[in-house]
This record gives sequence, structure tokens and C-alpha cells, in this order.
Amino acid sequence: MVIDTVIFYIAALLAVFGAIMMITVKNPVAAVMYLILSLIAQAVLYVQLGALFVGALLIIVYAGAILVLFLFVIMLLNLRGEQFEGGHPRLSLATKYFLSALFFIEAVIIFREASLALRFNAPMTAASETFGGVTQVAELLFTKYLYPFELTSILLLVAVVGAVIMAKRDKGEDS
Repeated sequence: MVIDTVIFYIAALLAVFGAIMMITVKNPVAAVMYLILSLIAQAVLYVQLGALFVGALLIIVYAGAILVLFLFVIMLLNLRGEQFEGGHPRLSLATKYFLSALFFIEAVIIFREASLALRFNAPMTAASETFGGVTQVAELLFTKYLYPFELTSILLLVAVVGAVIMAKRDKGEDS
């Protein structure tokens, strides 16, 4: 039981660290690598919940296929970190303080609610037997979430085609 808690905290810290680093680094390839770290840590959390299929999907589909596609597009367009440094509007100091205060208040509320639940021994609801299983995921994906699923695949296809067209146009101007 103690090892489960240790694994949970390590995976949670790695997931948050990877997500924060992903949005703060300027190099797009490093950002994709940090996103892969975050997704693998999230997969570990799903496996701990007993959702083995969802954990495997995170690694195979997202970390394996989609992020390799992102890397392919980034390298196809020959993007460099220096290209992202200029021309972006900077947040004002007041906005940074406001967002920091908002996140701090949110964290305080979450920790207060969690401590109240622990103090009063609130019963935790157990996951169902089919949580994260193939049948449950497939049923939701191909019934309730069919249109968002199909729109996401079309969006990825359009992004790849656009990247290829932009890369061909850049190659044509160089020649």
C-alpha cells in the first residue's frame, strides 16, 4: 500500500512537471518531449486506477502516434526556438499577479475540501468494474462522443496537410 502512494505522488509530480515545462520552454521539440513525459505519467495514474486500457491508449495513441506526428510536422517545417521569441505579446505584471492569485485561491479551496473529506471520513466511491475497459470506452467513443472524435481526426488531417503545403511553399521559395 505504501508503494502505491509513492508511485502515485511520483507520477503526479512528473505529470505536473512535464505539463509546466511543456508550456514554458521555447524549443518546440523539447515541448513535445515534455508532453510525452506528462502523458506517460498520466498513463501510470490510469493504470493505478485499474483502467489498463485507457493507460495503454495514452501511451500508444497519444505518446506514440500523435506526438510523433507533431514532431514530424515541427521538423518538416524546420521550426526553431528562436522563431518563437519575438512578436508575442507579453502579459502585464498585473495580469501575472492576478492569475497567480487565482491559481493560489483555487489550490487553497481544493486542499480545504480534501482535508474536510479526510477529516470527516467521507466515503470514497469505488470505480465500477468496467471503468476504463475496452467495452465502456468503445461504447462512449462511438456513441456519445462520435462527432468530437471524428472532428478531431479531421482537424489533425487538415493540420498535417497544411504543414506539408507550407513546407513545400518554403522549399519552392528557397530554390
